Amino acid sequence: MAETTAPPPASDHEGGVKDWNFSAVYGLGFLTLVSAFNYLDRSLLGLALPAIKTEMHVSDTALGLVSGLAFLLFYSILGVPIAWLADRYNRRNIIAIGFAFWSLMTMVTGWVTNIWQLAIARFLMGAGEACGIAPSNSIISDLFRAERRPLAFSIFGTAVSISSILFFPIMGWVGHEHGWRAMFVVAGIPGVILALVFVLTVKEPERGASEAKRIERAARESFKASMAFLAKQRAYVFIVLGATLMGLNVFAASVWTPTFLTRVHGLTLVEVAATIGPIRGVFGVAGVVLGGLLIDRLSRKAAHWRMTLPAVACLLAGPAELVFLLADDTAVWLAAYAASAFLLLIHQGPIFAAVMSVAKLRMRAVATSILLFSAALIGQALGPFVVGYLNDVLHPTLGDVAVRYSMLVIVATAILAGIMFLLAGRYIEADAKRALADA
Repeated sequence: MAETTAPPPASDHEGGVKDWNFSAVYGLGFLTLVSAFNYLDRSLLGLALPAIKTEMHVSDTALGLVSGLAFLLFYSILGVPIAWLADRYNRRNIIAIGFAFWSLMTMVTGWVTNIWQLAIARFLMGAGEACGIAPSNSIISDLFRAERRPLAFSIFGTAVSISSILFFPIMGWVGHEHGWRAMFVVAGIPGVILALVFVLTVKEPERGASEAKRIERAARESFKASMAFLAKQRAYVFIVLGATLMGLNVFAASVWTPTFLTRVHGLTLVEVAATIGPIRGVFGVAGVVLGGLLIDRLSRKAAHWRMTLPAVACLLAGPAELVFLLADDTAVWLAAYAASAFLLLIHQGPIFAAVMSVAKLRMRAVATSILLFSAALIGQALGPFVVGYLNDVLHPTLGDVAVRYSMLVIVATAILAGIMFLLAGRYIEADAKRALADA
């Protein structure tokens, strides 16, 4: 791969933005907290699956569908029109409305009595969470210049780890002491309150404030024109493909890892939450932050590093996941899980920062939502279902350890995603220049 030199960083005042001022840091911090609840509420079902299976007497295939497709159908379908609105109207208010709504639906999940009611609650939760990531990414891109976005988005990406460290052990204890229903009620209450605080304390930044080219000069693109432009951005296409594969990987793992640890290693609900939460949290934060810092430094010299480092991380994560799934020794699978947690989250911040760079100013939320649509509807919806289906197919032969072999699909997706990100790195600098020139 030929190494190209990235343009020199602009001054802190270029485009009217001074990085890391109080407003930017507070906004980024609150958006990260909102995203932490976003992740908690959508992934909490994985922690409750063993108890729900026992109570409702349903198959792993059905649980896989409810965990993935039921949530992600509305999430992915509504994500694109909501992002279109976010490119034109107040993004802060869109996020707050969605935050309050999905938190209410999380609480409702605690009161369902059958699998169909659970599916409806997941549908509606997905509709609310569609208001979260794309508008948040658009706001962050206006708070920080392009050279600082990899680090800013990496900090935003620590939401998964924050949720794992702080929330998962608490929810595991609540579930153990008061049942799985109480977990959802307790998880949903803070979001309703925080949504109001978010509206009152977070400012809507000026669009294009982080760019030398002001937003007034940026044309309002139609959805068709946005799609046509993005389809020609080769870096964007490869990023979407890689993110889709990683969506399958991460969501399948988050849904079925608690069941895997329960069935294969005999852990209880509390032990699962106390094990995977802190490990995923601590090592995930390390991966996200250190990866962001390293990319922030390397990309100043060569733009392709924005995607090359995430690619290498994904290529290494596959073997780490393989060891985690197949090892019987506790120390070995714990070490492998920690390694995979470190490696798998390195890509999250950089890919969203890269999308902001290769999309025009007024199509950033749409570009993000298309990526999320593909990652959700194809990757995240398919991942839990495939693993659940394979569990049911293999169970007559392998018994409870079938989940160990069903989850091997995540190993292949990590390696394939790494290849896609390597290809994206070849085109990212040229595509970023084209996006800015055509804005």
